[in-house]
Amino acid sequence: MSFQPCLLIPIYNHKNTISSTVEKLAGYGIAIFIVDDGSDHATQQVLARLAASQPLVHLYRLPVNGGKGGAVMHGIERAYARGYSHALQIDADGQHDAADVPRFLQQGRLQPEAVVCGKPIYDKSVPKGRLYGRYITHFWVWVETLSFKIADSMCGFRLYPLAATRELINSTDIPRRMDFDIAIVVHLAWRGLDFVNIPTRVIYPEGGLSHFRMWQDNLNISKTHTRLFFGMLQRLPCLLWRKIPPGKKTERHWSQQAERGTASGLGFVASCYRWLGKPVARLTLYPIVAYFFFSNHSARRASLNYLQRVQQFQGNNDSKPGWCRSFRHMLAFARSGLDKLGAWAGEVQPLDFPQQGQMDALLASGKGAMLIGAHLGNLEMMRAIASIHGKTTINAVVYTEHAQRFNRILENTNDSFSVNLLQVSNFGADTAIMLKEKIDQGELLVIVGDRTPPAENGRVSEANFLGMPAPFAQGPFILASLLECPVYLFFCLQQGNGYRIHFEHFSDEIKLPRRDRQQALRTYIQQYAQRLEIYCLQAPLQWFNFYDFWATPAQEQTSTHSYPQEQP
Repeated sequence: MSFQPCLLIPIYNHKNTISSTVEKLAGYGIAIFIVDDGSDHATQQVLARLAASQPLVHLYRLPVNGGKGGAVMHGIERAYARGYSHALQIDADGQHDAADVPRFLQQGRLQPEAVVCGKPIYDKSVPKGRLYGRYITHFWVWVETLSFKIADSMCGFRLYPLAATRELINSTDIPRRMDFDIAIVVHLAWRGLDFVNIPTRVIYPEGGLSHFRMWQDNLNISKTHTRLFFGMLQRLPCLLWRKIPPGKKTERHWSQQAERGTASGLGFVASCYRWLGKPVARLTLYPIVAYFFFSNHSARRASLNYLQRVQQFQGNNDSKPGWCRSFRHMLAFARSGLDKLGAWAGEVQPLDFPQQGQMDALLASGKGAMLIGAHLGNLEMMRAIASIHGKTTINAVVYTEHAQRFNRILENTNDSFSVNLLQVSNFGADTAIMLKEKIDQGELLVIVGDRTPPAENGRVSEANFLGMPAPFAQGPFILASLLECPVYLFFCLQQGNGYRIHFEHFSDEIKLPRRDRQQALRTYIQQYAQRLEIYCLQAPLQWFNFYDFWATPAQEQTSTHSYPQEQP
């Protein structure tokens, strides 16, 4: 496709801002299509002067105001007839940042079949009612498309591929007023077009003219969402079919699997939690989890595989766990995320901590220690413990590159963390020294033991887990031996309306004699796997590893760089 873009500005009575908007856009040297949607005489005069003075401007006038959508569709027809391939829609009121035009055009040149949408970055000028109302529309658009690929469906700063868009508007009844921006992107998504979202600054100028009619336009938007929802139901088999992978793919390591979802989606759930409460936020999880359940074939397969192993290990071979139980598994993971938000926001969950005396004795000793946990239950409850024992620093040694969006949401929830996140991709000498200093200062280190190292050549040992050999990382136990500190196991399982903390002594010190080092590692790892197995059987839906946990790494573990090694 030859990339021939133009600019498209629908206008209705914005006589005070259109000249400055066109002046900013004229510098890009591409045609500017202005569609006057029945403006008053004063605006017509301003537009006539612009068309006479600006050779790039093509001016069209609709005799009667028919709505923004009608003006945009008229401009699309005119631009297509003149041989343009793409039209970049931008508002006439100065809300959109004209400096971002090159970014939209560059992305359109790279992906000419995609719709390039603006993702607004607002300043303090945005009306709060309009801002929060947008999140409701975002939610319904994600439901209507069974996708998070449209970050903001209401932003009028977007680049349309004209051939596909013109075909749509000539064959489909698209709303012509404020609900146009929403409806057209949903229909384009139904037709299989890709979407690219570009963050862009959006302002609400003081004294600016808005044509948004609070009651009537919100009613129209609600009606449009109703029609789109039932339209989605009619297309449901096709939409779900698109989610099925075209063929068998090689299973990637967990650290190479991209984080699913968008910052907007996570932000929407967090906003629901903050403003509408936890019960409403929990309801929003159902369609979101349903989308991931149907679209993420590998995670669903891994969930079913794990649940089947649990059932077989328990000796129950009557029936295999089905999609319903796997959905509950993913829903439990989503709910644990809400509880994490609550923990960082200061919401105190009911906690049952039978071994608190043991923890108190450890803290009173002033000695540092390592706590080995798992992706089981909710380790964020460590924050509650840290708030009780405020003089003790608890450091979570984590690999968070694959979950940066969610961690940013947690950071925005609470500016001051009692639990320090130590991002570690590869353990080296510098990391070991830093962690040793923390132990010597009497701090606690928390690390999970049920994920193999991100590096493909990271050291692992096999241990029997739920009846089958599975690879476990050697790193936590090698690190513990280098730190020469006591080791405890820590698991936090959801129980009723609260959580139960399991804290148990594992070893006074991990010792790895040089001659029998590998055997000693296998022994420690097997002991850990057995304890993890016991807690997984207590709460099988709370183990959150949605990948093939039992897969053996492709390469043998020969590297000496993935985790720190003992010195001779």
